Amino acid sequence: MEIQELIFYYLHEDTKTLEVNFRLTIDSEEEFRSDIIDLTEADNSGYNVLISDLDILNEYSDEFDEEYEDEWGDVDMIDEENLISFLNEYYVVNPDKLPKTQII
Repeated sequence: MEIQELIFYYLHEDTKTLEVNFRLTIDSEEEFRSDIIDLTEADNSGYNVLISDLDILNEYSDEFDEEYEDEWGDVDMIDEENLISFLNEYYVVNPDKLPKTQII
């Protein structure tokens, strides 16, 4: 049982929660699962699922100018690979929290 596909995710910055829709390898194409997870769960598990666009800009720019920090440093984005890894572990450790399937 693994995440086969992330269908949708949305970061609720005000509540620091993440809304996710996904499909497991055991689910059919007509099924998906939906959950809302507190980001502290990911942090407590050692997964950093948030990255800022400033981190991305620093990574790809050898000559990053700090004047852009005010413009670029406020937006958080989701690291999809870390999110999938976290969700896979989260539902193995907490099988009772695995949401039931829904039909599209």
